Amino acid sequence: MKFALFGNTFQAKKSSHAQTLFDILKSHGAEIIIDREFYHFLTSDLRLKIRPEGLIDNNHFSADMAISIGGDGTFLKAASRVGDKNIPILGINTGRLGFLADISPNEMEETFDEIFNDKYSTEERSVLALNIKDKKEEKTIFALNEIAILKRDSSSMISIHTAINGQPLTTYQADGLIIATPTGSTAYSLSVGGPIIVPQSKTISLTPVAPHSLNIRPLVICDDFEVDLHVESRSHNYLVSVDGRSESCKESCHLQIRKASHTVKVVKRHNHSFFDTIRAKLMWGADTRC
Repeated sequence: MKFALFGNTFQAKKSSHAQTLFDILKSHGAEIIIDREFYHFLTSDLRLKIRPEGLIDNNHFSADMAISIGGDGTFLKAASRVGDKNIPILGINTGRLGFLADISPNEMEETFDEIFNDKYSTEERSVLALNIKDKKEEKTIFALNEIAILKRDSSSMISIHTAINGQPLTTYQADGLIIATPTGSTAYSLSVGGPIIVPQSKTISLTPVAPHSLNIRPLVICDDFEVDLHVESRSHNYLVSVDGRSESCKESCHLQIRKASHTVKVVKRHNHSFFDTIRAKLMWGADTRC
């Protein structure tokens, strides 16, 4: 099998298991290609002695499986590099919570034994496509977790005029609005009161950030609906954050969000389920009383 390896290049402890991972893969006779920036981090900063079969530049690569070693943020970056290549991604969690990257380092050897014996499954996760259209340009960005529309300054809220399938929904007077996939429902959306959504539910959630109204609540819609947004701000611009990657937009921009034509495949062990993950990560059912 051929593996494409991506990892965290900012915190050494999150990539400290890379040597063990490399040795496990090589023991199975795997072909390994590594993101060039991650390779230089491993060899220069961590001084690991690894010899991959190739280095990855930009998004031009092919593999049987991609591996992300780090946290969920690293997984999201790997997913953006994989794009529509239909390559399944395995997340090894060396971060904190780890909903997407849910294989712990001490499970690596057992996990790859299962993979090389074809004893694993993949889950298809929906992706959002954000089309940003201005007078001068138009572009499309993809999100596995969420698209967040946020105010830029700390002094005033923004007005987010929202329509669903061309029909007016409401104007959110708030610090922002998060449009999330089921995968992203346990990320930023959850932290501002959004619902937890089963990955296979084929839905999108809209969750306001600090709304200036008590009767505004999160909304869940079908993922084949289109969401149109027009934003007004006192500063005449605002932030659009796509899976944590932020850029400034002007009031003149028209934002349209729909389900992308491709999905992201997440590698899962047979004994790992979504409900196991939320019990373990969110401590559901745990009684902390003495």
